[in-house]
Amino acid sequence: MSKRVLVTGANGFVGSVLCDMLARSDYVVRAALRVEHPLPPTVPERAVIGDINADTDWHQALRDVDLVIHLAARAHILGDPSRNAHLYTQTNADGTRRLAETAAHAGVRRLVFMSSVKVNGEDSGDGAFGPDDEPHPNDAYGASKALAEQSLRAVAAHTGMQTVCVRSPLVYGPGVRANFLRLLRWVDNGRPLPLGAVRNRRSVVSVWNLCDLLVHVLEQPAAAGRTWMVADAEDLSTADLVRRIGVAMQRRVRLLPVPVALLYLAGGLLQRKAEVARLCGSLVVDTTRTRDELQWSPPVSLDEGLARTVRWYLRKG
Repeated sequence: MSKRVLVTGANGFVGSVLCDMLARSDYVVRAALRVEHPLPPTVPERAVIGDINADTDWHQALRDVDLVIHLAARAHILGDPSRNAHLYTQTNADGTRRLAETAAHAGVRRLVFMSSVKVNGEDSGDGAFGPDDEPHPNDAYGASKALAEQSLRAVAAHTGMQTVCVRSPLVYGPGVRANFLRLLRWVDNGRPLPLGAVRNRRSVVSVWNLCDLLVHVLEQPAAAGRTWMVADAEDLSTADLVRRIGVAMQRRVRLLPVPVALLYLAGGLLQRKAEVARLCGSLVVDTTRTRDELQWSPPVSLDEGLARTVRWYLRKG
């Protein structure tokens, strides 16, 4: 008999790919939606739950559910004012705890939580962030994800429901937004980019590799009660990422060797310091434990992931 999986954020960027993978793996997928929304035939069940917070009623959505993958969150917004910090806590921390408590009471066996490398911090320096590093979130989004992880551990300890946390760096693929979409547009427009002197290292993950791991940890015995890092098989500099996008898009890339210190200076003057830091700083995750202990490796190469994303971008015009 097929097992039923509740997926929150099922109609989102990651959720749409995940639901398809789950359906192809013979799970019955139930989508938890904030508001009514069209869904593909591969998602036969739905539950409209409204806003996610400490008061969300999950009982109907969790009826006869065996497993939960919690993707829905208040997404990180670059430059979001500090007065909105409580909104991240309400959705990402309080809402996750409410879901976990209700799921445990409903008899759900395992809850997989989509977390973020922002729990670790914004810059890994010359090293790499691992799952056992002490959290150092730099913003309200990262702090809310760290609080959510703590809540899940507490619920698991008191109820026996298994929980799994997956921390991800930047996710790209069809539907990607923000900085990655901006890079696609810059390359497509043939605009000269002042990134030729950037020698940083960044981890990224395609939506296909991320979802493959989420499905993998859904019932993998070794995954229970632990935190796992995910990324593509290659780390690369921002300049190299732009070059690889150019190859996939068949566009000539022009990178100007502007000193990094000058980029930071310009970012400060233009009040875009955080954006420059993301382009020039390093953020690498260590997936050694994920690969070795879960016997998992990314099925989609970086170049293939970029090629698929570029095809989507060009189709949508």
